[in-house]
Amino acid sequence: MLFLEDFVRLKYKIPNLGHQSYSMAKPKKSKNKARSEFKAKPKATLEKGLLPDLFTNTRLHCIMIMVLSFGLYFNTLTHDYTQDDAIVVYDNMFTQKGVKGIPGILKYDTFYGFFKEEGKAALVTGGRYRPFTLMMYAIEVQLFAEKKRDENGQVVKDKDGDVVYDPYVKEGSNGVKIVGHLVNVLLYGFTGIVLYLLLLQLLGPKRNTVFAYFIALVTTALFIAHPIHTEVVANIKGRDEIVTLLGSLAAAYFIIKAYHKGSLFSIPAAICFFIALMSKENAITFIGAVPLMLYIFTKAKWQEILTHTMALIIPTVIFLGIRFAVLPSAGLGEVSMELMNNPYLKVEGGQWVHFTGGEKMATIIHTLGKYIQLLIFPHPLTHDYYPRHIAVMNWSNWQPILSLLVHLALLVYGLFGLKDRNKMSFGILFYFGTLFIVSNVLFPVGTNMSERFVFMPSIGFCFVIALLLYRLFKKINLEKRFAFSQLTPMLMFVGVVVLAFGVKTHFRNKVWKNNFTLFTTDINVSKNSAKLQNAVGGETLRVWSKEPDSPQRTLKLNEATEHLQTALKFHPTYKNSLLQLGNAYNYLKDYEKSIEYYNRVLAVAPNDKNAYNNLGITYRDAGRYYGEEKGDLNKAVTYLEKAIQINPNEYETLRLLGVAFGVSGQNGKAIDYFTRALAQRPDHPDAMWNLANSYFYAGNEAKANELRQRAIAIDPEVANRNGK
Repeated sequence: MLFLEDFVRLKYKIPNLGHQSYSMAKPKKSKNKARSEFKAKPKATLEKGLLPDLFTNTRLHCIMIMVLSFGLYFNTLTHDYTQDDAIVVYDNMFTQKGVKGIPGILKYDTFYGFFKEEGKAALVTGGRYRPFTLMMYAIEVQLFAEKKRDENGQVVKDKDGDVVYDPYVKEGSNGVKIVGHLVNVLLYGFTGIVLYLLLLQLLGPKRNTVFAYFIALVTTALFIAHPIHTEVVANIKGRDEIVTLLGSLAAAYFIIKAYHKGSLFSIPAAICFFIALMSKENAITFIGAVPLMLYIFTKAKWQEILTHTMALIIPTVIFLGIRFAVLPSAGLGEVSMELMNNPYLKVEGGQWVHFTGGEKMATIIHTLGKYIQLLIFPHPLTHDYYPRHIAVMNWSNWQPILSLLVHLALLVYGLFGLKDRNKMSFGILFYFGTLFIVSNVLFPVGTNMSERFVFMPSIGFCFVIALLLYRLFKKINLEKRFAFSQLTPMLMFVGVVVLAFGVKTHFRNKVWKNNFTLFTTDINVSKNSAKLQNAVGGETLRVWSKEPDSPQRTLKLNEATEHLQTALKFHPTYKNSLLQLGNAYNYLKDYEKSIEYYNRVLAVAPNDKNAYNNLGITYRDAGRYYGEEKGDLNKAVTYLEKAIQINPNEYETLRLLGVAFGVSGQNGKAIDYFTRALAQRPDHPDAMWNLANSYFYAGNEAKANELRQRAIAIDPEVANRNGK
């Protein structure tokens, strides 16, 4: 018996425990010993030589994650502003003040600094309160932008007397935008690092080193390289998504640490989560995600889970208190009846009406299926999924039915796996939980879908893919012990996928160079988007309207009108498209059509100042055109009189009316209009000379000579310019 015992001890290297070897009692682990084991290096539990140090070197992995992030997105550093950057950076009256704008950022809806009006700032149901990233932009403007100067070189100040900065200008650089893009890339890299560290902590590498490091590395690599994230990283405004996820992951990391090592870590968890909430409201989904982590990956009891979740609940209550104080009516208003703010509208009988319940739900379920499709195969990508890029669906279409079946299967699998603490359930339920808030099921979020909406949920997707790959690897390698070389083919496969994702990301980044490149590229994908057709038309107008007359300019302006007309096919009352069509036809000197479209804008929005002012300008331009180029004085006067009704004190219109009546021999009316013109510019020598000519032809030479002398005293060249 003794011989057998010695043989077993020597064979399996069990230390000689003396008489205690015969004890049937289970030895107790001290608390300190348990903690020291938790801190032990994972590879100490492995058979020597089983895994290379490269596979378990956490510090090296963190460096690699940052390098991968920077390598994928370095080509965005020289990009211009795009999309909603105007709203939060270069055309926001608060961020343009630098740090002095921070009180305003904290006081109002996020969009208020751009729209400068309460009503426009809350166009989308619920409003937006995301001050943290706006404060970051304000600080960057303060540190890296030049003071804005007028044409005389004087520093520009706003109505409050505060200096205004120009986010575009910085001597020796391209302004704040370089810093903005760099900060995005760095924060994205840190997000990947925190995700990796959180997964390692959840999976407990001391228990199964191969599994923990494989899942953490593969999940993080797929997440960082996934091309669907280009909208978030390449667009400076996307920082709200990055900081929200970074803060939420960091909060989860500290809470798991608090569970293992003590409640002191709950303090940084609460701080990180508050920052996440102040960056974007969807951080609130982690109130469900973190308890799910504790339940799946630890042995925490429900009371412990609730206790640790308080580190998220307390900052949430504080945030909601602030938010409702700033936006007291948030969420209480009626659902928007504007298609660009509520995609679930359609035209019936010339009126906008809501989708039927079946149409709305079928369209939403179809959209959710598109998310999964793009996560699996991210092509083609576009920044614009506005109506009608996503078509109106109903339950007679196969796409929503297939999507429903897939989602039901995943949800059932995820829920049933909870009782066994199935890790696959975590990935599936994390995906559903973080996507639900932007799914349009609860309330319209302003668009059918957006690639940035799956930035947070994609972690669940990548985690599930990593688990499936590991299970496939284990199925192929049935041995309990294996060499690292057996894992290499699977890692190589992951490397190929990451490389493919990386190539797609690199080239997709180039599309985000500027608005013109973004819009004109993505229109090939989102051909049925009213918003993008409008954007392409508007951007084409912006670029080519400044060019001198030429056949090429005319061609491009006509292309712009085609895009804008297409937008109206999907959105017949699209005010912005109607307005820009008015502008386009003005540039093309088709004044009748220009007037028609401005009047259509006013039919939709009677108080629209831009349409009203542009209509007056077009009447004036039409009057000049028919008078100077067509010689039709009657038509010229008709248009000019309409222009003066809109803007009675507009100098150029008054001048043109004076000219028209002077040429037609109606000197009394010419004197009247030239007198009114001179009242607008009392010291303008040309205005004096025009009035002098009218008096001369009316027979009042004394008055004419008096005015001419006054004009010559101001500008001796006035006679040469206007003729004697």
